[in-house]
Amino acid sequence: MEYRKLPHGNEQISVLGLGMGGIQKISDSEIENVVRKAVDNGINFFDLCGGGKNVYAPFGKAIQGGRDKVYMQMHFGAVYNNKGEYGWSRDLGEIIRTVEWELKQLKTDYIDFGFLHCVDEDDDLDKLVSGGIFDHIKELKAQGVVRHIGFSSHTPSVANRILDMGGIDMMMFSINPAYDFEKGDEYGIGTVSERFELFRRCEAEGVGISVMKPFHAGKLLNAETSTFGTALTRYQCLQYALDHPGVLTAVPGVRGLADLDDLLGFSDASAEERDYSIIGSFSAEKIAGNCVYCNHCQPCPAGIDIGLVNKYYDLAMVGDKIAAGHYNKLSVKADTCLGCGHCDSRCPFSVKQQDRMKEISEYFGK
Repeated sequence: MEYRKLPHGNEQISVLGLGMGGIQKISDSEIENVVRKAVDNGINFFDLCGGGKNVYAPFGKAIQGGRDKVYMQMHFGAVYNNKGEYGWSRDLGEIIRTVEWELKQLKTDYIDFGFLHCVDEDDDLDKLVSGGIFDHIKELKAQGVVRHIGFSSHTPSVANRILDMGGIDMMMFSINPAYDFEKGDEYGIGTVSERFELFRRCEAEGVGISVMKPFHAGKLLNAETSTFGTALTRYQCLQYALDHPGVLTAVPGVRGLADLDDLLGFSDASAEERDYSIIGSFSAEKIAGNCVYCNHCQPCPAGIDIGLVNKYYDLAMVGDKIAAGHYNKLSVKADTCLGCGHCDSRCPFSVKQQDRMKEISEYFGK
């Protein structure tokens, strides 16, 4: 299992996480078995939103004796009705009661990531602030009950408003090819450039990203439901999400042990099995000219890590003050480009990398 460090902390987070949103229909014992098997196989990051009331107690039992081995996202605003069904609220009292109940069920006294839940509209954020919910999370952090503050959203403009407020360590956002290339549903909000600028901003400011909906609710895994008319694999979708700036972990939902088993092979999957460059042929009109750091252009005859060079340049352009330092530490820089055209011929997204290398070299040369 690969792990990535939370920029605003010391936590090493598994690149493959798990969401509990679809697991509520199985028995308590299987929920326990799923969580235990996930942890035994190196998964340490879990999102507990949306699973239903019956998920918390078996999850808590599964992690007893190993609480320090897992990191949990808990959402301030996700609530459950008398039937145990998931819903959401902006009432501070209801949210406080729900979180206290969740902690009791989980048999823990702290929350790794306390999230503002589902902040998709400006009105959502206004209510979370005016209703005292954001201040409550900050108070819990000051008390040590919440270790890190984050939020979940599908909307770049609202996410940027939250980042402007400061104090954010993690963002949960929807990332998949259908959304990024404007071929998804109502949750695929924002243009290609708006979404990618948000991700680059998160990396520049040290805000980690946990990815929801990496499979577009499973639609991308089936040719009949895929918005591209072609099925992608789980491993292609996961690698696609993980290659985005700022991303620490992808958090697909599971419905039981069978789904978990399908996911666990990702760590041992070959580069060919993870290669998602085929999406360049699906969405050329949307993504053309944008480097997504997939490194399908490799190997470079000059030895340039083309994806990384592009990444540092993009980060520098959105204000990352240490990107130049990272670039200057590279043993092979953009100015070594031979102009051979190998990268241009292989790029699935029609990026003119020869021109780009010249541009990058001149920028950092100043």
